[in-house]
Amino acid sequence: MNLNPFKKTGPARTDGAAAELSAPQALDRTVLPALLLVEQSVYSHPWTQNNFTDAMVSGYHLPVWLMQQEVWCYLVAMRGADEVHLLNFTVAPAQQRRGLARHMMRYLLDWSRAQGVHAIWLEVRVSNRRAIGIYQACGFVHDGVRPGYYPAHNGIREDAAVMSLSW
Repeated sequence: MNLNPFKKTGPARTDGAAAELSAPQALDRTVLPALLLVEQSVYSHPWTQNNFTDAMVSGYHLPVWLMQQEVWCYLVAMRGADEVHLLNFTVAPAQQRRGLARHMMRYLLDWSRAQGVHAIWLEVRVSNRRAIGIYQACGFVHDGVRPGYYPAHNGIREDAAVMSLSW
């Protein structure tokens, strides 16, 4: 069993932002408007208010990290039989490259282990090299491709890389 899947990739590019974060809070309707602004600033095809509301109603895990009432980062994870499926993993643009993704991934791993599961799965746009690099640095491996998984512009669809981390 690999107890620390986070690979050393040289000096961390962080100014201590992760150390500033308090414990996450569960997404609720009072935080949702600020979270939607972040979502829309990051993605070409962002989740909608209904997507997040459905995830809340369905009981998905939706931790949000705030600093002075500003949304810094959040994730959406769904527990399955023996795995967690990471559905959304976002850091606000002004907070990127400060160690927050690694902080969130450690949190997700701890939460997943507490759920008694043995793997985390995710899909990521094949064009999102930065996210793929972060996932690989955290120990995720490439498991395959889902053709045409994501909407893109002008009716074109983009493939998703399927990645997993098992322990």
